[in-house]
Amino acid sequence: MNTPLAERLRPKTLNDYLSQQHLVGNKGALRQQIERGIIPSLIFWGPPGVGKTTLAHIIAETSDRPFYALSAINSGVKEVREVIESAKRDGGLFTAKNPILFIDEIHRFSKSQQDSLLGAVEKGWVTLIGATTENPSFEVIPALLSRCQVYILNSFGKTELEDLLQRAIQEDVFLQQKKINLKETDALLRLSGGDARKLLNTFELVVSSFQEEKIEITNEKVLALVQQNPARYDKTGEQHYDIISAFIKSVRGSDPNGAVYWLARMIEGGEDLKFIARRLIILASEDIGLANPTALVMATNTFTAAATVGFPEARIILSQCTIYLATSPKSNASYMAINKAQQLVKQTGDLSVPLHLRNAPTKLMKELGYGDQYKYAHDYPEHFADQEFLPEEIKQTKLYEPANNTKENGLRNWLKEKWKKYGY
Repeated sequence: MNTPLAERLRPKTLNDYLSQQHLVGNKGALRQQIERGIIPSLIFWGPPGVGKTTLAHIIAETSDRPFYALSAINSGVKEVREVIESAKRDGGLFTAKNPILFIDEIHRFSKSQQDSLLGAVEKGWVTLIGATTENPSFEVIPALLSRCQVYILNSFGKTELEDLLQRAIQEDVFLQQKKINLKETDALLRLSGGDARKLLNTFELVVSSFQEEKIEITNEKVLALVQQNPARYDKTGEQHYDIISAFIKSVRGSDPNGAVYWLARMIEGGEDLKFIARRLIILASEDIGLANPTALVMATNTFTAAATVGFPEARIILSQCTIYLATSPKSNASYMAINKAQQLVKQTGDLSVPLHLRNAPTKLMKELGYGDQYKYAHDYPEHFADQEFLPEEIKQTKLYEPANNTKENGLRNWLKEKWKKYGY
């Protein structure tokens, strides 16, 4: 059978769609939009094999719209314009039946290619659905992104993957010809990396390797049949996520040797240098922070410099920054502070801003006491005035706890002197 198992089992309806229940479950926001037939332009963001393309097809089928598909890998401005012209002929302006234009890997489109979509989206000639494995905030131009709703699709969980295997055994015509005992699944699930397409195609490969009618699937048999090259780097698969994880943990763990090795693996595998540079910026703030504030400056400049120079020379810039961050003192205090603050906001809701901190641009607001008793810090010794900046209900709550390093120990001493009420 020439059609891969993943394609044969591609869901045709929302009820058959196993994953992303937070979006398309009975109470999912996207499902409600689909069932009402009011589909805005969308960006699906998630790792490979989580159903982005499938969901686009289901939306088109459910809403009875013409469907056009392009891949950003082999399509340019010319192809985009040709499809838009065809879509204009198929649909009416601003109707519920605007044709759907699906663009796979939209992050690979250049700015000019994305610009060519703007008019058609804005004028309602097409409803755009873009699929991307990269953060659309970085890879999709702001003008296009502002016209789309972004939905995050998650990797399949263990239960969902196991359900998918059982569905394949029960529903696929080819597999029904075999008597399959799925004794163990750990190896299949591990090899899939949460990618449903990879899971099904690997499963089919394993089943096809047996000539006998009765088949018992075990972890040992799967690993023996699926030959993997551990040095291989797949920019869109499990290796992508495993190696960037190893890179981040090496920098966080202050090991420049491990960090630069994993950097080399990514570079040799053809990873996007901007992806690496963005991770360095995040590391500089999340794992180093106020222990060495220069780290963020270094990482930000690295992004600009590496993007300007490009490969192969950009590898030197990335290496310099990686080693600098790995050998820098570490602190996650800023990261923990914002986590605590966000959790506090979720617990306490929209607390009122204290009157003395409110802006008073009108006479009425001044008469109501807005801004009264506010102490302008620069009018006080050392530009410091002791006053409360949190709402009354959570006053004196300490969110920032300095880490134990030279820079933040100095900050701790300053905070002890100025803010005794926080208990530093």
